[in-house]
Amino acid sequence: MTEKPNINSIKTEYTNKEIVGYSLSGVADTLSYQMFSFYIFNYYIAVKQLPVLWIIIGFMIWTVWNAINDPLIGILSDRSTSKYGRRRPFIVLGLLPLIAIIILLWTPFGNQIGQYIYFIIIILAFDTFYTLYSVNQVSLFPEMFQNLDQRAKANNYRQIFNIIGLLFAAIIPTLFVPTSVEPGTEAGYFIGSIIMAILAAVFGLLFVKFGLRERVEYSKDPLKAPSFKDSIKFTLKNKAFRSYVVVNLCVWYIFGLVPIINPYYARFILGVEGGFGASIYLAILFISAMVFTIPWSKIFAKYGPRKAEIYAIICLIFAMSPFLFMLGPILAIFTYIIGGFGFAGIMFGRDILMSTVIDTDEIDVGLRREASYYGVNALIIRFSTIAVYLSVFFIFWGIGWGVIYDPSNYTPQTDIGIFILIYFLPVIAMMIGLLAISRFPVTKERYDEMQKELDRIHDEKAKMVDLDEYNQIL
Repeated sequence: MTEKPNINSIKTEYTNKEIVGYSLSGVADTLSYQMFSFYIFNYYIAVKQLPVLWIIIGFMIWTVWNAINDPLIGILSDRSTSKYGRRRPFIVLGLLPLIAIIILLWTPFGNQIGQYIYFIIIILAFDTFYTLYSVNQVSLFPEMFQNLDQRAKANNYRQIFNIIGLLFAAIIPTLFVPTSVEPGTEAGYFIGSIIMAILAAVFGLLFVKFGLRERVEYSKDPLKAPSFKDSIKFTLKNKAFRSYVVVNLCVWYIFGLVPIINPYYARFILGVEGGFGASIYLAILFISAMVFTIPWSKIFAKYGPRKAEIYAIICLIFAMSPFLFMLGPILAIFTYIIGGFGFAGIMFGRDILMSTVIDTDEIDVGLRREASYYGVNALIIRFSTIAVYLSVFFIFWGIGWGVIYDPSNYTPQTDIGIFILIYFLPVIAMMIGLLAISRFPVTKERYDEMQKELDRIHDEKAKMVDLDEYNQIL
């Protein structure tokens, strides 16, 4: 008769090697989505010269598709009873086509109408396979790492590799594009995308081989998973989740807006010509954020996710202030370093907060539904992309770039528009985020109480799984 394990016979902590293996997943995830986010808008309006309004409409169609695609993939994953685990099949199914689509994003053909149709089809395909990969790999974080100390430690590695992905996305395409916002540079984007696809393949496959781990305690949860309708209802009823998604929507709005506007800020405010020069400043921001991840991990472990996120948002508001001053190319380096400190805090807080949300759901519902939450979250944060592009559209329209981007049409209003986009709108978003996180119901004291209850629940679940099934999942 097969021995029934208790919680002590099941692995509850992972080695540094396994943590690094899992963290590699973030490179493929981040570089693919951020390359899309950083460059797709500028590429199609400035390089391919498609009307801005067309692109806005295209992204509205993309958002409707997300409303179906993102939650559905999350719920299907949580309901999966595959012998290979809940997440692994979806991760592999998403990763391989995603690698090819990273290249195909930059190969539109035909006349203007044909290129526009291609644009819509390829961004829908990108989102489908990206979601298959991303929702499932991020769902492993709260599953693998069970308490605040484990999550703070693992998130150090995770955010470092995420930032490496950001650096790849920010810099590699500009190595081949002399000026990132001018027509005639299609070949540079294509070459850059090939390199990005290779990097996504390498890091993604290394993650699948060395870092993809699923916990046996939750292998029975899919048998009790709620229906699609009930899953959405349970997710949206969660007070902690409702607070979190507002914060995360604001965070992703800033993540999307600042990199898009950075080339314009560098060119018109700092006087830096060329895409590579602009990307160096973005790299400084991300590298400093990588360094500042370490102190932020200690802040989150000490004060808990709610209070630490409040500190992070306040720090970012002040850290963005130097962007208001026309300091010149040299002094601007310090502006980006200071900005990196603020960015590090809100980057670190995303998955710590979401993991806490999922913990509250397990106590309420009795099941682990990571992918359902990340799927709905993926849908909601897509609205940040729409908000970014609408912000750019209306400000560009106000400064005379509403139909076609024309850098020769420079007026005093150009600087004002850029300052609004790089500072004032992000600060407004952070003020909204600050109000939302103040309503997050899980304090540090409540978190510690929840951990005891979760340990009991996991112990009970472990008793229901035999060792043979455990070995199959691994």
